Amino acid sequence: MASELPNRFLTPEDLVEMFELPSVETVYQWRRKRTGPRGFRVGRHLRFDPHDVRAWVDTRLGEAA
Repeated sequence: MASELPNRFLTPEDLVEMFELPSVETVYQWRRKRTGPRGFRVGRHLRFDPHDVRAWVDTRLGEAA
């Protein structure tokens, strides 16, 4: 993942591309299991704050160390 995230809210498709996930369903599974980055709904659309995604990655890296 690049160190610079876009200056906009991210879509599930953005996360699929950034993390090279098999499908968008993986992002929705993370949400159901509460294991992925914090997301929020805008109407029926799921969005992620880039700062929350970065914090989630940093936490995962800390757990791996």
